Amino acid sequence: MSFFNIHSYFSFKRLLSLLLGLAIVMQFIVISYNHLSGYYVLDGYQHFFLRMLRGTLLSLIAAFMIAYPDLYMIRYLNRIAPWGKRIFLRISLQLSFAVFISILISTAITLFANWLKPYTEELSWVLIYNAMLYAVVNILLMTILEGWIYYIESRQANLIAEHLQEELSQIKFEVLKSQINPHFMFNSLNVLSSLITVDVAKAQLFIDEFSQIYRYVLETIEQPVVALNKELEFMRSYLFLQQIRYGDYLSYSVNIRAELLPMVLPPLSLQVLLENAMKHNVINESKPLMIEIYSDGDFLIVENNIQPKVSGTSTGLGLKNLVKRYALICKLEPSFRIINNRYVAKIPLIKIEQDERTDN
Repeated sequence: MSFFNIHSYFSFKRLLSLLLGLAIVMQFIVISYNHLSGYYVLDGYQHFFLRMLRGTLLSLIAAFMIAYPDLYMIRYLNRIAPWGKRIFLRISLQLSFAVFISILISTAITLFANWLKPYTEELSWVLIYNAMLYAVVNILLMTILEGWIYYIESRQANLIAEHLQEELSQIKFEVLKSQINPHFMFNSLNVLSSLITVDVAKAQLFIDEFSQIYRYVLETIEQPVVALNKELEFMRSYLFLQQIRYGDYLSYSVNIRAELLPMVLPPLSLQVLLENAMKHNVINESKPLMIEIYSDGDFLIVENNIQPKVSGTSTGLGLKNLVKRYALICKLEPSFRIINNRYVAKIPLIKIEQDERTDN
């Protein structure tokens, strides 16, 4: 709540409605109390309405002069003394400011009103009375504004959470759909069929790695992040199946610093990048595909030589989903570039916060 936009939450029309209502109620109570207590007796209904109109206009001006400083004070306190962390300091500062600004504005308004039409009562008493009244009303106004901000932010947070949940569900569906890709299943079963008659041991290993892939998909699809070492285990199973299909024409290398292995990334990120490399490049005896997987700082790089297929178009859906998944968990973004006729995908590795490790 510390970075709310005042003008988007409190448009002039919305703020006018609130302050006008408060001004009318306040003037009605004050005028009625003064009349009934004998402090300022009214001559009749016409006198009442004139006092009401004059008092409401002056109160409305004063309310605007108080409300905007209140809003900026709330914004400032949300930054330096948020609720739940420094409550005593916040309440002390907020009450002090509310009283100070009330005395300042009430004095200016009272003197202006006295200039327009001098009070019949002693001016010093009117100044004290109005200062006390404005202070009480401003504390009430400050409370209302705090409640309003909390309500609006809670509603916006719920809307954002619902939107993110819908988007996350769609991303999970797309990722899962890509893993149960009929082409991948068809190609894998064809490779397995040919292996069974040629190399039973290798066929059994193929089945084991194939099952590892789908076990990993089912275990991680609901998780926002997964450790890099787990992702690399999955990558080896995935590339094992692809190398059975492409043979020596597909090769890869891995060079990642050991201290990066506990860092996390969205699950199946490597599968998206590897599939992208194999899907859009020719892989045969004359044009082998070499994929390099290495680290650069806190980033994971997947790089391959470019030898594009003549046919086929790319929707880029896999990479777009990967970018969206990163946006849901951190501020860092993946990048995809062509450098010296090589395709370079760079994805961030995310550090696990110390307090999260402690809690676990």
